[in-house]
Amino acid sequence: MKKFIFVISFLFIGIVTYILITKPIEVKKIQVNDFKSNLENGRHIFLASGCNSCHISEGSENKLLLAGGQKFVTNFGTFFAPNISTSEIHGIGSWNFSDFYYSIKFGQSPSGKNYFPAFPYNSYQHMNDKDIYDLWTYWKTLPSDETPSQVHDLVFPFNVRRNIGIWKILFMKDKYFDQTIDQSTYLVEALGHCAECHTPRNYLGGLKKSEWMRGGMNPGGKGKIPSIHPSDLKWTKDEIMEYLSSGFTPDYDMVGGKMASVVENISQLSDLDRELIADYLLRIE
Repeated sequence: MKKFIFVISFLFIGIVTYILITKPIEVKKIQVNDFKSNLENGRHIFLASGCNSCHISEGSENKLLLAGGQKFVTNFGTFFAPNISTSEIHGIGSWNFSDFYYSIKFGQSPSGKNYFPAFPYNSYQHMNDKDIYDLWTYWKTLPSDETPSQVHDLVFPFNVRRNIGIWKILFMKDKYFDQTIDQSTYLVEALGHCAECHTPRNYLGGLKKSEWMRGGMNPGGKGKIPSIHPSDLKWTKDEIMEYLSSGFTPDYDMVGGKMASVVENISQLSDLDRELIADYLLRIE
């Protein structure tokens, strides 16, 4: 009898603990009275963050139509980028700024469900509030699309969104920079979220900080993402800037795959932005 009571008590404590640590965060309405929208900066954040690199449909010529559909094959199953256009039915057109803010900062939907970290909110959480607001105001100028989002095809228990609350406790506690960081780090680590692909992951999908930018598995399922650590890349500052501008490598090869979209976006940023990105890549230890 005592053993039975112990088992029941243990299960009860486990269930209560699970519920508490995986419960949604308390959402508060974000005050934007002090913000004055800047569409030019919003476009800059959109390009630097690579929103359309994942969220336009495969082969789409309209780089602003965020209809979703691109797939990413992983060890946990296949993720499909959702429709995040301004459609009120199939996109995020019915959201307010607080909904948008909490999705980016905390990876949580307006209904309180966790987003899977295929959405790189673990990097976006470091974006400053004004940039998120400008991105939101720019977002509202983008076209609508009525394509329904596809359902992720994931294996149990990784398909249970509530379990992502545990993942967040383990891996969303990064303190490797704060709001006072330099602009080059902000461009690469927060906006560009380069580490999300270029840093290998552990068996739970957390970034291996000890192998920062050393390359990782291709989320598309074929091959690997190359290392961009300076000891492996061995490119000069000018060569990095040229690649980010034209897509040409020092060997006159041409950027391909999903990186082509990334370069297309970065090529529309300023020369200073590309220089700052190059500076960051050259100083990684």
